[in-house]
Amino acid sequence: MKRGLWLLFLLAWLAAPLLGIVPPFWISLANTIGIATVVVLGLVVLTGVGGMTSFGQASLMGFGAYTTALLNTSLHLSPWIALPASIAASVAAALTLGAVTLRLSSQYLALATLAWSVSLFYLAGNLDLTGRYDGIPAIPAVSLFNINLAAPEKFFVVIWVSVALAMLATANLLDSRVGRAMRALRGGAIAAASCGAPPAQAKLLAFLYAAALAGWAGWLYAHLQRAVNPTPFSFAASTEYLLMAVLGGAGHIGGALLGAAIFTLLNDRLQSFLPLLIPTPGNFELVAFGCLMLVLLQTAPEGLWPHLFRPRPQPRPIDETLALPRRNIPPPGTLLLESIALTRRFGGLVAVDALSFSACAGEIVGVIGPNGAGKSTIFNLLTGVDQPSAGQIKFRSEEITGSNAAAIAELGIARSFQHVQLVAGMSVIENVCLGAHLRGHAGPLRALLQLDCAEEAALFAEAMRQLDRVGLRQHADRPAGSLALGQQRIVEIARALCLDPVMLLLDEPAAGLRHNEKEQLATLLRQLRAEGLGVLLVEHDMDFVMQLADRLVVMNFGAKLTEGAPESVGRNPQVIEAYLGTAA
Repeated sequence: MKRGLWLLFLLAWLAAPLLGIVPPFWISLANTIGIATVVVLGLVVLTGVGGMTSFGQASLMGFGAYTTALLNTSLHLSPWIALPASIAASVAAALTLGAVTLRLSSQYLALATLAWSVSLFYLAGNLDLTGRYDGIPAIPAVSLFNINLAAPEKFFVVIWVSVALAMLATANLLDSRVGRAMRALRGGAIAAASCGAPPAQAKLLAFLYAAALAGWAGWLYAHLQRAVNPTPFSFAASTEYLLMAVLGGAGHIGGALLGAAIFTLLNDRLQSFLPLLIPTPGNFELVAFGCLMLVLLQTAPEGLWPHLFRPRPQPRPIDETLALPRRNIPPPGTLLLESIALTRRFGGLVAVDALSFSACAGEIVGVIGPNGAGKSTIFNLLTGVDQPSAGQIKFRSEEITGSNAAAIAELGIARSFQHVQLVAGMSVIENVCLGAHLRGHAGPLRALLQLDCAEEAALFAEAMRQLDRVGLRQHADRPAGSLALGQQRIVEIARALCLDPVMLLLDEPAAGLRHNEKEQLATLLRQLRAEGLGVLLVEHDMDFVMQLADRLVVMNFGAKLTEGAPESVGRNPQVIEAYLGTAA
């Protein structure tokens, strides 16, 4: 029903200019807004979702515009053939530039995009191929079924159908397996890597997708204006697109349209109004926008969209009859994980000192020690988040030393974190579903075309089963950031279980839990042990770990102090002195 209403609205919107009921000036503004929206949708994915600031989107738009201009004027190809070529040119440019700039982070990435934006502007202005600063004129009009679409009111249909398709594709992409990996770049990148979703791949995909939309917008611009030159693709234009994203709400698809519309309309009104107010010539609308942005960043840092539109999250229908293939669990007692003389140095500090221990299937091994003993560092070494300075790590008798987090996750090693690693803005079930990333295979193309529905349904069914298992089913559709800290830790365990692991590494899972919640967690861990999983447990709650673990490894100053059954460890004088403080 809701989709039908939106389709009717779109048809009415497309028909209005053709019926002659919209003045030409407003059609021109609407066309400008539409093209800007396509570019800003890319920034929603790149900046709002991926957390990467780019001042180069107008330059990537220029690649699309110049490609179609050259193919149409020099080779006389159809504009429709030039469309995929324009998108491909922008993506290829982004792939080349991203190979260097995406290795940078934070402000350095922004500065790098600024640098190549300025460089490409002057390059286009000095090449004969691109017509220097005069550009390329006389670009042929787009036609469809022998209908010439050169008139603005006719090309309006092409632009706004493109906007609708771009918004739909972006929504499909973000609500998918690869989309969740991109959304995890803000706040959960380490956790995503430990679930088998490498952040580098997610960053590259976000960068290329934003470039594809910029190339599409460049094609639209070239055939609307019927000429291209470097000016619309300058650093200043990129800054305007970024302002549109921030104004509307960089993390929201609807914010792209809202920001583009407000910026374009306000800019037009200010250009007409400010000369009457300030007789001195100058671009005072830029000053007004600067003041507006300062106010906006103070009062609505997430943009206007979430303040104007607060849709309630709709529960996702879950078919729990669907199931994913399961991993074969080795028999209890099978040696799973070995740490052999594992060492990690940070300069002169030895965080882990020649540590050796093992863990088997169907066994809970506790790792205890005072603060700063190196327990969390061990977890980072075992799961590929950090790399050892010396020593070996073996899993099921195969050496995995130096493997990255995604490769280790693929082997069946899942983990939680000392400091909770959830994507606060994603729902609980989406966070848990991220854990099943390696159990799905749909790529970005299937996601864009929504051909991954069956796989997505199975992934979410698995996520709901794990939430039910840990007792958080009723919170499935809540934002993860709205849960109490203890509940967030349990969500991390559900996410780890979604990987269908052989070995489970839990870093202080009982921290922040009430007594009854700790009892439920202990029951769950005993159940996992009975199912044959190996569990490696770091915990400060001694009562919890003493009654649960089959074996304890005690660390002090990065080295193993002792190892054995909880009863014998609790009576060890060295342990009492270093950690427990009193005899057990």
